[in-house]
Amino acid sequence: MRIVISEFIDERALPPLRAKHDVLYDPKLVDDAPRLKAEAASADAFIVRNRTQVRGDLLAALKVCKVVGRLGVGLDNIDVPGCEARGMQVIPATGANALSVAEYVIGTAMLLLRGAYQSTAAVADGKWPRNALSNGRETAGKTLGLIGFGSIGQLTAKLARGLGMEIIAYDAMMAGDHPAYAAHGVRAAGLDALIAGADVISLHVPLVDSTKNLFNATRIAAMKRGAVLINTARGGIVDEVALAAALKSGQIGGAAIDVFAAEPVPASAHFADCPNLLLTPHIAGVTAEANERVSFLIADKVLEALR
Repeated sequence: MRIVISEFIDERALPPLRAKHDVLYDPKLVDDAPRLKAEAASADAFIVRNRTQVRGDLLAALKVCKVVGRLGVGLDNIDVPGCEARGMQVIPATGANALSVAEYVIGTAMLLLRGAYQSTAAVADGKWPRNALSNGRETAGKTLGLIGFGSIGQLTAKLARGLGMEIIAYDAMMAGDHPAYAAHGVRAAGLDALIAGADVISLHVPLVDSTKNLFNATRIAAMKRGAVLINTARGGIVDEVALAAALKSGQIGGAAIDVFAAEPVPASAHFADCPNLLLTPHIAGVTAEANERVSFLIADKVLEALR
C-alpha cells in the first residue's frame, strides 16, 4: 500500500513504514497544491500536520485512502465527518505533545510575569536598566486560570502546582464536580469568575463555533489588570486586534501567542510596538522529544490501521 506524508516527520519513524509499504515523504508537498492532490489520489494512508487542509478538493482526491494520521492533536484542518463518511479513520497523536505545550505555558508565564529577560542588548551596550526591571512578579502565589481542562490543561496544572501557583479551571464539557479537578488540586470556576480572578490565563480549547472569538474585547477588558494571556490552542479564539490594544493601553500585563487566525501571520500593524508580547510560529507542541513521540505514535497507528 502507499503512504503519503505531506509535512515534516521525525525520519527515524519512516523505516517501519517503508518496510511494509511504499512511502512518499516530502515535507514541501503541502506547498504544492496540484501535486498534493495528484499524489493524494493513490494514497492508502495520508499523514499530515496542521497546514495540510484535508477538506474540499483535497478530501475528494483521496479516492482510496483508509486512514488519515495527524502529527498533532488539533483536527480543525481536517474535515473529520467528511473523512468518516468516506470510510477513512482519522487518528490524532493524542497526548504525545502535551508536555511540550505545558512547559511552553509555564515558561512564558514566568517570563512575562518577571519581565526581566529582554535587557541583553541594553546591558551589553553599557546601560543598566536595574530600576526599570526591578518590579517583576514572582510566579508562586499567583493564580493560573485554565480554560479547557483536558490532558494538556491537567499537565499544565501539575507543573504549575510545583511552582506554588493556585489553579482554577473552566471546561464547558466537564461538570464542576468532575474528579479530575480534585485529583490535580484545582478549583472549578465559572468562565467569568476565572477571567476576573486569574493572574495568568491559558487557553486549551478547540476552535469551534462556541470558542471562536471567545476572548473578544469585552472579555479581555474583564481580565485582572496586569494579567497575562497565553494561547497555545488555536487561532481565532483570541481577537488579535483587541489583544494588541489591551497590551498597548496597559490593561493586561503580557501575552504569549503561538497560534493565529491566519498562519503564517500577514504583516500587520496591530502587533507592532506591543509591550510584553511573545509571538511564536505554532511551535508550542513541537520539541525534539515531542516530535519523536508524535511521529512514532502516528507511524505505529497508521501501520495498525493498514493491516
